[in-house]
Amino acid sequence: MGFDPATATTVVEPWSHEQRYLDQMADAAALDAACEGLARADPEASAKVLATPGQKHGAWALLGAFVVFVMLDAPALWTAMAAVATFVFGALIILRFAALIGFLGGRHGPETSAADTPLPVVSLLVPLHREANMVAQLAEAIARIDYPEDRLDVIFITEADDEATNAALRRDARLSDMIRILPAPPCAPRTKPKALNFALAFARGDIIGVLDAEDRPHPRQVRAAAAAFAHGPRSLAVVQAPLLTDNPHESWLAAHFHLEYANHSLIWLPFLARLHWPLMLGGTSNYFSARHLRKAGGWDPYNVTEDADLGLRLARFGFTARVIQPPTIEEGPVRARDWLTQRTRWIKGHLQTWLVLNRRPFETASGMGVWSYFGAQITLGGSLLAAALHGPLLVWLITAIAFRPDFIADWRAILLGAGYVSSAASALAAAGLRDRGWTLLSLPLYRPLLSIAFAIAVHDLLSRPHHWAKTPHRPQADRLANRSRS
Repeated sequence: MGFDPATATTVVEPWSHEQRYLDQMADAAALDAACEGLARADPEASAKVLATPGQKHGAWALLGAFVVFVMLDAPALWTAMAAVATFVFGALIILRFAALIGFLGGRHGPETSAADTPLPVVSLLVPLHREANMVAQLAEAIARIDYPEDRLDVIFITEADDEATNAALRRDARLSDMIRILPAPPCAPRTKPKALNFALAFARGDIIGVLDAEDRPHPRQVRAAAAAFAHGPRSLAVVQAPLLTDNPHESWLAAHFHLEYANHSLIWLPFLARLHWPLMLGGTSNYFSARHLRKAGGWDPYNVTEDADLGLRLARFGFTARVIQPPTIEEGPVRARDWLTQRTRWIKGHLQTWLVLNRRPFETASGMGVWSYFGAQITLGGSLLAAALHGPLLVWLITAIAFRPDFIADWRAILLGAGYVSSAASALAAAGLRDRGWTLLSLPLYRPLLSIAFAIAVHDLLSRPHHWAKTPHRPQADRLANRSRS
C-alpha cells in the first residue's frame, strides 16, 4: 500500500483562531533545510550549480569535437546530427500515436474508491505570492473539497513581506480554522519550491498535495488521490490529476494552450504511466506519499520547474507514479507576454532538470531502471530538442519548398508533417473539435513560438538560472464579467 492505515494520522486537531496565523518567523532549522537541504545532502541532485566540473569538461570536449568534424567533414557531421534528430522525433511521433490509440481505446485506468479504507490526513500546500486578488476564489475552491475536515490539513504559504496577500487572507471570513497561514521568511531563493519545502516541515499529513492560487480542483480529487494510494503498491510516491483550462476563447494563444494542456494531461501522462516511465509532474494537483517525498529530499528550491525535477528524482529512488481522473480547472495565459514568460521558465527548468538527470547517468539509470531512464531521455530530451528546432525547421521547410516544390514529398518534410498530425489528432481527441478547427489548422504557427522561448530560456539559464518569473492570475468571476461586458 502507498501508506499504512495502521500508522496513519487519522485526525487533524483544530487550531484556535489565534493560532491560525503564524506571525512568528519560522524555525531557522526548517528554513535552512528548505533552502539548502537537498543541495547539502546530495549536491549533484540539485540545480543550485548549473553544471558540474565533469559536465563542463564534457561540454568543452563536445565543442572541440564539433569544430574538428566541421573542419574535416562537415556534410558527414550534419548527416549524423540529422539522424539523431530524426530518431528522437520519429520515436516521439510513434509514441504520441500509440498514446492516442490507447486513449481512443478507453485505456484511462479505473477509478477506485477509498470508502472501504481509513481516510488518511491530507496536507494541502498552497503557495501564494502576490495573490491577494485570488483569495476569495481560493477560499471557495477549498470549501468545495469533499473530504472530512478533521482529516484535511490546509497550509497557505505566503511570503512574510507580501503584505497585501497576508492582509487578504486575514480578512476572509470563509477561511476555516483548519487552514493555517504560514509566512515564509523572504530570503533567496525566492521560488515556489522553497516555499513548499518550508511548509513540508510543518505538514501533518500522510499525503502531501500541492495546489496553486488559481486552481479549482474537482471536489472529489483529494478522495481520488487517497484511494489511489490505498489501492496502489508500496512504491507509489505520487499521483497527478489532469490540469485543464477554462478560457480557450480569450485569445489565439489561450486556445492553443488549452489544446496542449488537454493533450498532455488526458492522453500523454496516462500513457507514460502505463509504460512505467517517470512523469514530469505538473506544478499543481499532484499528491505525494509524505514518507517517499521526504526520503527523496523534497523539492529542489533552485529548480524553476520543480515538478518535472521531482518526478524524475522520485523515479531515481525506485518510486512509481500514477494519474487520477478528477481534474483541476485553471486559467491559461492569454497575452503573448504572459505565455512567453511562463514557457521560458518551464523550458529553463527543463534544461536544469536534464542537466541534473545526466550528471550521474549510470547511477541514475540503475536507480530508476534502464527502461525508465531511456523514457526520460526521449520525453524530456526530445521535448527540449523539439522546442529548439521547431522554428528553424519551419523556416527550412518553407525555404526548401519555395525553391523545390517537389520537396513536400521528401521524407524529412513528411516526418515534420507527421509530427503536426500527431499533435493535432491528439488535441482533437482530448479537447473535441467544437469551434477549434481553425486553431488546429494554425498549429504550425504555434509550435515555432517554442523556439523563441527556448532561446530566451538558454539566455536566462546562463544569466539568472534561479530567477522565478511569476505568471499573473485573474479570478474567474472577473474574467467572466469582462467577457460579458465585451
